[in-house]
Amino acid sequence: MSQLALFQNFALYLAVTIPLVIVGFIAFLWATPYKEVELIRQGANTDDPAKKNAAAAAAHDLSGKMLGLMLVVASAIFHSVSVVDLLIWGSVGIVFQIIMFYLFNLLAPFSVVKEIPKGNVPVAIFASRLSVGVGLVMAALISY
Repeated sequence: MSQLALFQNFALYLAVTIPLVIVGFIAFLWATPYKEVELIRQGANTDDPAKKNAAAAAAHDLSGKMLGLMLVVASAIFHSVSVVDLLIWGSVGIVFQIIMFYLFNLLAPFSVVKEIPKGNVPVAIFASRLSVGVGLVMAALISY
């Protein structure tokens, strides 16, 4: 393959990956009953410890989902046979992250969707690490 063809392939996959990650981000924001961006914004502009903790919890939770999704997308880029393949696996990653979040909320001895807005950072860290773990497992499952 020529350098130009390699660059074109890179540009094509990048042009698909960026919107896919943005769609994942929006889907994660839409799928949770609390407003992560608003919690983070409020925590950044206050000295109120409760708001700061809620911001930290929301940031941990959302960043864990994003990192988990990016692991899936990175694996899909590496293993995909086409851009359509990348879109399919990326979409599966988005949906599966949301399903796992709600499954965790259902099975945990506490309500994740209630604890994060209250500023329970340990619960958010747990949810974040679960999202990364789910992303790692899904990334490993994508192979041909």
